Amino acid sequence: MKTRAAVLWAKNEDWKIEEVELGEPGPTEVIVKTAFAGLCHSDEHLVTGDIDVDQSVLELLGVEHFLPIIGGHEGSGVVAQVGSAVTSVAVGDHVSCSFIPSCGTCHWCSTGRQNLCDLGAATLAGGMMADGQYKHQTNGTDLNRMAQLGTFSEHMLLSESSVIKVDDDLPLDVVALVSCGVATGVGSAQNRAEVKAGDTVVVVGIGGIGANAVQGAKLAGAANVVAVDTNPNRKEKAEEFGATHFYDSFDEAIMSVMEMTHGRMADSAILTPGVTTGDLLEPALNVISKDGTVVVTGLAPMQQRDVKLDLFGLSMYNKQIKGSIFGSGSPRAEIPRLLNEYRRGALKLEELITERYQLDDINTGYADMRNGKNIRGVIAFD
Repeated sequence: MKTRAAVLWAKNEDWKIEEVELGEPGPTEVIVKTAFAGLCHSDEHLVTGDIDVDQSVLELLGVEHFLPIIGGHEGSGVVAQVGSAVTSVAVGDHVSCSFIPSCGTCHWCSTGRQNLCDLGAATLAGGMMADGQYKHQTNGTDLNRMAQLGTFSEHMLLSESSVIKVDDDLPLDVVALVSCGVATGVGSAQNRAEVKAGDTVVVVGIGGIGANAVQGAKLAGAANVVAVDTNPNRKEKAEEFGATHFYDSFDEAIMSVMEMTHGRMADSAILTPGVTTGDLLEPALNVISKDGTVVVTGLAPMQQRDVKLDLFGLSMYNKQIKGSIFGSGSPRAEIPRLLNEYRRGALKLEELITERYQLDDINTGYADMRNGKNIRGVIAFD
């Protein structure tokens, strides 16, 4: 079948809307009619080159090229066609797309850590996960898909391991958000930082991920949720999602945390900026207490290796630095759990959406994100 999708042909170029030919679904594959796709900052990293797979790595994977690629890894839709061996979804089911697939049988899935599924090795380049075949082409050119999804497309051909059935009465716009930004942000606070009632938490960067880290800390019972963002226009949204304090610099936040905790400092700091740079680690370690935790969630450029770090303080004060992908949770458990939190009124989801766009306006949407206008923009396909 033919569909339309936003394709990135080269770094530092605009997304181009192309007609794409989709192959037939294999036994473990499905076609989904896309309803909504989130304009997440991670896809902007494709444009800037912060995410760029080295040619030597591509050769190891048996892949010829990284670009061109269909963008998008946050989305929702309705199943339109299923392969002969698909069992978890049927035609007409509403689904959330998971940018981390879950096979259910590898070491990581079988030990309750689906966010580390071995299938994740194929999420940035290559053909279909089942057999390596390329089933997305435009004008005869094979296309990769962001996170084996490519939600910036009117229809998606996906592995069954990348879709999660949700209740039909849930709005598909919020279902899209839970597939990446909400799960990653909330989980960074609750699963990785392990925020407890009464804690003081600092969240750095109040975009689509950071706003949800704020929500996650609040839901876990944090007494103080300190939001830090260089854009002062984020203050109102941060407070709406549960921030008790807002500062536009790390220095101000550190002094305030010192005062509110009587010198003990924060229990945890969560880094969720648009681009995570190595110079953020030292102030993050300075704002946390003895035995405190820094969670690094925001993406850094893939080639970055330099980090400024007080190693003496890290060891002598028993501090921790943790990475986090998908909020360190299992997609097939987290997505339904978070949607239940939304259903009972505990989690704000509609409020995250600051603007809706048509597929043809995707470059406007990303310009708005770069200019700090959006917490989360979404593409509405219907």
